[in-house]
Amino acid sequence: MLIRSADSSRLPEFEVTDEERFRQRRQLVKAMGLLPVAGLLPAGLEAGNCALADFAAGDIELNTYHEITHYNNYYEFSTNKQAVALLARSMPLRPWTLEVSGEVENPLLLDIDTVINQQQIVERIYRFRCVEGWSMVIPWSGFQLCNLLRRAKPTSRAKYVAFVSHVDRTHMIGMGRTALEFPYREALRIDEAMHPLTLLASGIYGKDLPPQNGAPLRLVVPWKYGFKSPKAIVKIVLYEQRPQTSWNKISPSEYGFFGNVNPRVAHPRWSQRREVRIGELKKSRTLMFNGYEAQVANLYQGMDLKQNY
Repeated sequence: MLIRSADSSRLPEFEVTDEERFRQRRQLVKAMGLLPVAGLLPAGLEAGNCALADFAAGDIELNTYHEITHYNNYYEFSTNKQAVALLARSMPLRPWTLEVSGEVENPLLLDIDTVINQQQIVERIYRFRCVEGWSMVIPWSGFQLCNLLRRAKPTSRAKYVAFVSHVDRTHMIGMGRTALEFPYREALRIDEAMHPLTLLASGIYGKDLPPQNGAPLRLVVPWKYGFKSPKAIVKIVLYEQRPQTSWNKISPSEYGFFGNVNPRVAHPRWSQRREVRIGELKKSRTLMFNGYEAQVANLYQGMDLKQNY
């Protein structure tokens, strides 16, 4: 587990875990029997419990750093996934502020390094599933969103948590070339946002998050399709009423508000029962809630899961 000290802006070079050492360490931990079976946490995990400090995805092969950083959906730059890494590399990441506002008692406006350095940085190996039918397994580093929200003190009226992404029309040359309106907006119910698996990621493989993956800070909600994980977040706003979100606004039949991974519900244009891991040719079976059913199914008790809206 990586802990970033409060007076350090980034991990020292000697503390950065390169890809090969990361894999070797993980194999050692696995051999010692310390990884949970099948990538799942204990079934009794309670939503909103920020006490969870670490998470590992069990016996599951990771995607390489190159695969993770060179196959990216980021329409602000391009609809070409392989082109995003090149186009995003010059985007300035400092100065950068994060604002937390809306239905909170303690609004925040923080420098991004202050945000990161004041949190306990943890490693999380999560499955990542795109609504398009491809997937990855990614070793994120970051912090639990619930800790930041608790600092802002949501009011009793706060029912939804919305996220607004950065706009930089000088460097983000893909804007205006798609049907999407910018800035990109996404949202969760507050119980989803407070769940201990919901992460604000600032790195992968123990290194700083690169621009094409949503630097300096992106949301990761592992049981939802990837469009629910906005990149380059600059604002978090808490609402009483459900806010509009970018993809749901332009195509609600294809991009439901909840966006939960559900192999039993087909996309209007393709099945969601199977997926292709990047770097592999053979399709594999998609898991309900992307494999996190034991941890999050309780959030949707009584909800018709065929209605992902």
